[in-house]
Amino acid sequence: MAGRTFLVSGGSGDIGAAVCRRLAALGYEPVVGFARSSETAARTAAACGGMALELDLSSPQSIAAALAALEHGPSELRGVVLAASPPPRIGPFGKISADEMAVQWTVNVAGPQQLLAGLVRQHFRRARRGTVIGILSEAMGDASKPAMAGMGAYIIAKHGMAGMLGVLAAEHPWLRVGTVSPGFTDTRMLRAFDERFLELQRGRAAFRQADDVAAEIATTIERFESETGDERSVAS
Repeated sequence: MAGRTFLVSGGSGDIGAAVCRRLAALGYEPVVGFARSSETAARTAAACGGMALELDLSSPQSIAAALAALEHGPSELRGVVLAASPPPRIGPFGKISADEMAVQWTVNVAGPQQLLAGLVRQHFRRARRGTVIGILSEAMGDASKPAMAGMGAYIIAKHGMAGMLGVLAAEHPWLRVGTVSPGFTDTRMLRAFDERFLELQRGRAAFRQADDVAAEIATTIERFESETGDERSVAS
């Protein structure tokens, strides 16, 4: 699998870096996307045999520059993991600010849409294949349990990501599009929460580790890469 790359947005974060390590173990060259943590991204890239790439999903200019850098790369781009996300701001639904909503929506939906549209044009359409994995959240709720209260803008944006990926899969059935929805995970994002709240949650269920989430993503990627034909696969 040498000479095949995988882009990870938010690759300098805890889950993103763990995904890069898992990808390297699978034989990929991870492209460690970062918005601000250039030194951390460079260390992760060096440890994984990949490269660091500035990729700020809140900036159309940064996305365009990253796409330009990837367009003529020496390796085949096989897919992307959307691991970048601002931490949630805790508060009631009625006090979600326009700025908070805009930040979450831009990084989780609008920026990834621009990035994926470019990657489809430049890489995936030519090969008639590609893998896209989005990191959602258990806090979104499902048919068996409600969404978590107090994380409004973050959860709304994650639902937006899910819808965006659904449209991507529908319009490009030869892509492999999947999601993972981890619960509370021991990462730096937990600093957004009051420690008393976190202790309450730990009492209900053990928190996951970043590598646990990365392992789930790696398993999905391996399964997608083993599939053949044009039938669309959507995992969650």
